[in-house]
Amino acid sequence: MMMHTTNSALMELGVYSFGDTQRNADGTLRSTTEAIANLHEAIVLADTVGLEYFGVGEHHTLDMPASSPGAQIAAAAGATTDIRLGSSVTVLSTDDPVRVFQQFATADAISGGRVEITAGRGSSVESYPLFGYELSDYDQLYAEKLDLLMTVNSSERTTWFGTVRAGIDDRVIVPRPVKGSLPIWLGTGGSAPSSVRAGRLGLPVSYGIIGGIPSRFGRLADLYRATAQQSGHRGPDIKVSAGTFGLVAPSKQEAVERFYPGWRNLQLLMTERRHWPNPDRARYEEQTHAPFAYYVGDPDDVAGRVVDLYRHLGHMRHFFQMDIGGLPHEHFLEAITLLGTEVRPRVQKLLRSK
Repeated sequence: MMMHTTNSALMELGVYSFGDTQRNADGTLRSTTEAIANLHEAIVLADTVGLEYFGVGEHHTLDMPASSPGAQIAAAAGATTDIRLGSSVTVLSTDDPVRVFQQFATADAISGGRVEITAGRGSSVESYPLFGYELSDYDQLYAEKLDLLMTVNSSERTTWFGTVRAGIDDRVIVPRPVKGSLPIWLGTGGSAPSSVRAGRLGLPVSYGIIGGIPSRFGRLADLYRATAQQSGHRGPDIKVSAGTFGLVAPSKQEAVERFYPGWRNLQLLMTERRHWPNPDRARYEEQTHAPFAYYVGDPDDVAGRVVDLYRHLGHMRHFFQMDIGGLPHEHFLEAITLLGTEVRPRVQKLLRSK
């Protein structure tokens, strides 16, 4: 396993969300309008408490209605001052890369240069029938559309020809980002070919870790860095981030109890949609403790586990999905506050002491 030099300046903390629709006492869903407004409030709070990143993912369901990350990020760009804003992820296979670029470049202009794109194939499949694509074409769609997005990002004038959309012959694509181009990350749930693709293209890679033992992703990060080096890519774009489930509360037990109902609701939905295993409380409890993947605990617990993962992954950013399955909004906001005011300084102190 590759070891990495410890530097507190390399570790950013943040949050990501697909939007989380609240639930009534009888378990029925409330308004998706409320969910989007809650998400906006959470992003503004994350900026206020000093977090470095907030990612908005893309889903198209009643329980996770953040279907337009670019619009959500543009709104947040005008209401925040310091936090970096990005997609986590943009489902590029079923979107148009030119419009994605234009939307995020517009948000970047509003923010003063704080916007990123994380492009992925996406873990959800509902966008394929919604926008008229075949799931069986996902790899070709993703490869060509990622190439187009990178081409548009590299120059004001674009010439590009492929098979999945109409070609572009020397067209101006505006607006341009504040710094000339947008940071584009490749998002993956842990695929070795995706790690190789990111390294070969010289893109930063973002791992979505939703179960198991996170330290196993260290092998993928090593593969990514080795591929990047072999492909001649070095410098600041060769970097790793990690997104995990998590929740911070004043005590470990409070965090475990608060996160469980939403986790159970999500598991039940995924059992129905993707044939995940039925929710099991013992399995959940196990996952909330080291070395497993749910960063659910008090500030000391979460900070220590973030730094432990850094030993394996060498990641410069760790961000958490906390609002799942109808987590009460006040618990989400408290967790964001604790992440910024309690976990973040602990992580920096631990990294400096290594």
